[in-house]
Amino acid sequence: MEDFFQVGVISNTHGIGGEVKVFPTTDDAARFKKLKEVILDTGKERLTLHIVQVRFFKQMVILKFREFQNINEVERFRGKSLYVSRKNAVKLQKDEYFIADIIGIRVYTEEGEDLGVLSDVIQTGANDVYTVKKEGERELLIPAIKDCIRQVDVEAGRMTVRLLPGLRD
Repeated sequence: MEDFFQVGVISNTHGIGGEVKVFPTTDDAARFKKLKEVILDTGKERLTLHIVQVRFFKQMVILKFREFQNINEVERFRGKSLYVSRKNAVKLQKDEYFIADIIGIRVYTEEGEDLGVLSDVIQTGANDVYTVKKEGERELLIPAIKDCIRQVDVEAGRMTVRLLPGLRD
């Protein structure tokens, strides 16, 4: 299981005071208001940054970090990802999973047929769709709805599904 979850990507600087524009990669951008710290992956190291100000502009989040006071200090972080640790992650409801935790688990039918590995999650708005790949076969798209997803065991790396008529076609 992953220990860190991406919540955004620094897209640009904002002003000259060290603020950055962040494209949120989390379901709820408003969660930045509650965050006290994030982890910046520079590509060489991970830095813990303390958030002192959060603003919103269009689809972007504008963040000010205690560690940076001017534009020159933050320019080099364009395109870099921001993460939160698992302890600072959003609390999940029953039957909710972090995408990072389910990518790579094996998917089986209720009858025990190995369908392959969950390789991607497509977020459609109505419900997620799981992409399952098995070597030598077409990828399978399974809607993440209760009728299809019967059981998920993240610890065991196993998902059990019911394939509705037409899903293999």
